[in-house]
Amino acid sequence: MTSPIQAISSMATRQLLADLVAQYAAVSSQAVHVESVGGVDAAKRVEAGEAFDAVFLASNAIDKLVAAGKVLAGSRVDLVHSGVAVAVRAGAPRPDIGSEEALKQAVLAARSLSYSTGPSGVQLAKLFERWGIAEQIKDRIVQAPPGVPVGSLVAEGKVELGFQQLSEMMNLPGIDVLGPLPAAIQIITTFSAGVAATSAQPEAVRALLGFLASPATAETKRRNGMDPA
Repeated sequence: MTSPIQAISSMATRQLLADLVAQYAAVSSQAVHVESVGGVDAAKRVEAGEAFDAVFLASNAIDKLVAAGKVLAGSRVDLVHSGVAVAVRAGAPRPDIGSEEALKQAVLAARSLSYSTGPSGVQLAKLFERWGIAEQIKDRIVQAPPGVPVGSLVAEGKVELGFQQLSEMMNLPGIDVLGPLPAAIQIITTFSAGVAATSAQPEAVRALLGFLASPATAETKRRNGMDPA
């Protein structure tokens, strides 16, 4: 009997991986346990040498772990492309976000806004700088702690306008998702997986990753607000 595959992931893919692991259980006797935490914390724990079999993070984070020898070279598998959505508290006024200029005006009008500490948050900060409004809105930004969904801050009324991966917004109670960022400025994050260098069962992990990247999982990915990679 093989040991369960122990994996770590960012919160962005928590529900997706729960659904995919359940799907894998229907075709394999291999047990899979996934711990989901803030992406920054997940990368730090792998970097520190904590023992895992598989790692699920944004593709650039996986690449850094490969370079550091913490994920096996050549094992990266791209799983999904994930876009950013915008949300307000349920029942609150719904600003227009249908164009880049409309979204800019919505950001300027918001008394408070929040985005994640992950890759999408980094890109949003750059967008606000490009718009020339970063200094103007900096005191209104409420940074969501790692692992805490931006949507929960919106639902609690702590934040007026929230930005995060659609996958992390779509099933949260207490918020209204206005829609994705306009196509011209949409921020796409590719989430990938890799075999951890500490794994004692790399072939079992490769089999899992092969399934997760297969066409059989496409509908599950779309149902979770992501596109197959």
